[in-house]
Parts: sequence; structure tokens; C-alpha cells
Amino acid sequence: MNRKIILDLAVSLDGFIEGKNGEVDWCVMDAEMGFTDFLNQIDTILYGRKSYDLWGQFTPEVGQDDTEKEIWESVHSKEKYVFSRTQKGTGGKAVFINDNIREEVDRLKRKPGKDIWLYGGANLITTFVHLGLVDEFRLSVHPVILGEGKPLFTDIRQRTNLKLVRTKTFSSGVVQLIYHLKGQ
Repeated sequence: MNRKIILDLAVSLDGFIEGKNGEVDWCVMDAEMGFTDFLNQIDTILYGRKSYDLWGQFTPEVGQDDTEKEIWESVHSKEKYVFSRTQKGTGGKAVFINDNIREEVDRLKRKPGKDIWLYGGANLITTFVHLGLVDEFRLSVHPVILGEGKPLFTDIRQRTNLKLVRTKTFSSGVVQLIYHLKGQ
């Protein structure tokens, strides 16, 4: 059985994944949401180059709580692939993929291992949706309206029918929606 590509994202009620200045301070991170369990389900992370530059080697500031440190240690222990039109080679802890996206992703999915997290950014998410490469959409809708920012989906050119497989509601007010492609 092939590994799944999972898009796991926090999104505001009005459909933004970042505020207008790139802020994500509105995202709730609590143990109840099981993010550590999700990280244990994956062993590979896919980034766009801009997202990788921002978060691919992020280290929490000194004084952050232990949970956040553990989460970032877990993230950084994963195999990382960065999709970039310009940057090549392997940079430290990541392999860069420049073209043949479908073939490269199919090859990754056939390799033995756990599921794969499509981290983003927006351009990479759009490409994966257009190519039909997202197997599971895990959207954690946060109880905030940002008004402006970076939208979850941009430039989607065709309809993608989904099937709701699970919802979870958390005491923080976050609702997680898990969808699969219809017919899978």
C-alpha cells in the first residue's frame, strides 16, 4: 500500500492560513489536538522553497515550553523535500526537487515508510491539488476571522470533490475536518 500525502493545515474561519504580515500567532497548539500523534504518523515533509526558508530549520526561542521544543525536534527529525524552480541539490537536511513533480512524488509514495506531510506553501499546495496528489486534507479551522492574509487555496482551476471522513471538535473551539478525495 502506498503512503498517503496529507495536507495538514491550520486555517482561519474566513479561509486564511496566515495573517496579512505572515503571522500565525492565532494558531492554537494544545496537546488535546494530537499534533504529536500526527507527527508520529509521518516520516517525510514536503515544502515549497519559501516555506522551507521560513520554517524548515526553525528553532523555538530559548524559554519556549518543552512541548514546543519536542514538536520542533520531531519535525526536524523527518526526511525533508523542498520543491523549488531555482534552488538545486541537497541543502544540509533537505533534498531539492526542481521538476517532474508527479514522478518524484509517486516515487516517494512507493518507498517504504510512514505517511507524508504536505506542509506547503500556497503555490505548492495549488500544484499538488491540480495534479491530484493530495490524498487527505486535514484542516483545523480556528475560531478567528482574520479579514485578510494568505488564502488557503489560490488559482484552483478545477473542481475537486471530497468525502468527509472524520471531524473532531476541541475545547479551544478548533474544529478539525478530515477529507479524502471522493472515490478513494
